[in-house]
Amino acid sequence: MITGKTRLIAHLGFPTESFRAPMIYNPYFARHGIDAVVVPMGCKAEDYPDFLRLVFRLSNIHGALVTMPHKVTTMALLDEASTTARVAGSCNAIRLAPDGRLIGDMFDGEGFVRGALRKGVVLDGARALVVGAGGVGSAIAASLAAAGLRELAVHDFHAPTAEALAARLRQHYPALAVTTGSNDPDGFDVVVNATPLGMSEGDLLPMDVSRIAASTFVGEVVMKHEITPFLAAARDRGCRFQVGTDMLFEQIPAYLEFFGFRSATAEELREVAELS
Repeated sequence: MITGKTRLIAHLGFPTESFRAPMIYNPYFARHGIDAVVVPMGCKAEDYPDFLRLVFRLSNIHGALVTMPHKVTTMALLDEASTTARVAGSCNAIRLAPDGRLIGDMFDGEGFVRGALRKGVVLDGARALVVGAGGVGSAIAASLAAAGLRELAVHDFHAPTAEALAARLRQHYPALAVTTGSNDPDGFDVVVNATPLGMSEGDLLPMDVSRIAASTFVGEVVMKHEITPFLAAARDRGCRFQVGTDMLFEQIPAYLEFFGFRSATAEELREVAELS
């Protein structure tokens, strides 16, 4: 039941047809009697800066979830951003502070890291390779750096994109060894496909899976298929792995904490979700 006291969380993006967050958050809020609601709001890129300022002037606004195509644009509209958001160069959550400031963070990578840690992966002092330095790859790289890696390799088929991410990582994590230019997974403790490869039939693999050791933890961001060809090949090599949807469900507890709500486990969120 939405009332005059319900706290509003805007889900900002365009188009909205593929939004899944309302079907996860709202059943969770209902189960625990949390008087809040996530509402999809389709906003085109050219309208977004003005609309964001206006929506946060609502008296019942609590925060916002931000998705494509607004994650990068949001950074210039914030009053404060986390280190993770600055390294990623994008933001997917905004909280309204009591003094009216807009505070932004990025949780795509946090979802990946939380999932890996809950599966027993040791990230402190580890070596990781992230293939794909776009929005989700940058976010994962930022959260992996914050988790205490000793070495992080980033690769993108558009080299300047990887170099720009590497520069931000070196700026904020000067003790972290950062390399670019290769997607060879040999010798890494963690390897991640952060590219769209695997969404379409016939896609190439993002890296040479025969070079991945059986002891390596393998991560995927593609959610269209739970077991992508990349994960299937890694599984055949005996690797532990994480599917793309784990990143989605593992990041929502971080969002809930950011917004000051009761937290949850990924298992509970999967149970209450009303995804179709």
